[in-house]
Amino acid sequence: MLKHLTLLVLAASIFTACSQKSNDATTPDSSQAEGNTEEFNPDGMTIASRYNTPNGFERISADSSSFAHYLRNLPLKDADELVTYYNGGKKAQSDVYRSVVDLPIGNKNLHQCADAVMRFRAEYLWSTGQHNDIHFNFTNGFRVDYSKWLAGNRMVVSGNKTYWSPGSARSNTYSTFWKYMELIFNYAGTLSLEKELASRPFDQMQIGDVLIRGGSPGHAVIVVDMCENKEAGEKRYLLAQSYMPAQETQVLLNPSNPESSWYSLNASGSIYTPEWSFDTSNLKHF
Repeated sequence: MLKHLTLLVLAASIFTACSQKSNDATTPDSSQAEGNTEEFNPDGMTIASRYNTPNGFERISADSSSFAHYLRNLPLKDADELVTYYNGGKKAQSDVYRSVVDLPIGNKNLHQCADAVMRFRAEYLWSTGQHNDIHFNFTNGFRVDYSKWLAGNRMVVSGNKTYWSPGSARSNTYSTFWKYMELIFNYAGTLSLEKELASRPFDQMQIGDVLIRGGSPGHAVIVVDMCENKEAGEKRYLLAQSYMPAQETQVLLNPSNPESSWYSLNASGSIYTPEWSFDTSNLKHF
């Protein structure tokens, strides 16, 4: 990611975030989804209420306390709103998205692709009081636990050394949490997140799973909802991403059918998204 890094061993993270469109993302598989404009409800203000399931499909059940429930109920901006960059600029809808997640991203060039994924996971855990489960690794492998951060400890990055140091009074406000997340955004990326996550067989996809390619360049998108046609034996899913430069998260269109955002889990081969492509082997989970 194009972020200010003072630690030499973390310099690799410059190359681990979203880059411009991947060269192999230009030939979408036409079997990935079918849909119609009735699937999109512009009056809905959450993912669940704006994105109706295709005919014959029902949403996969999710417990009200689950990460899946949190994701499908993410708040959305009005349907005609454009993605806003960290500096206030706008990203045209083009053939990329039709909805923007209504969550602030700060005014620094930090909230990019892997950052949005980590942010959703951390916000869910923070909002449900699961503070001890919030932790991410820097690109150099150093684990940063939120429980230590809220206790008042702060990270020290000095040359090639990274360590905790007592620094502040205990605080668990949202402002404290966001400062922790900006630290993570700065020193983590697709390369570190890909190593942290566990692989999952593609046909066993769940809401909250991540399609991720770490490296130089790399990209990550997150599964924010799923539905199923039990009679046909088919599941479909919605994807969301942030990108570079730092920008609000957007619910992606399916480039094989711009009238729909649902992707088919039955599709074979690569998964083509508007600005990147993935292999089925790229599916990971927290």
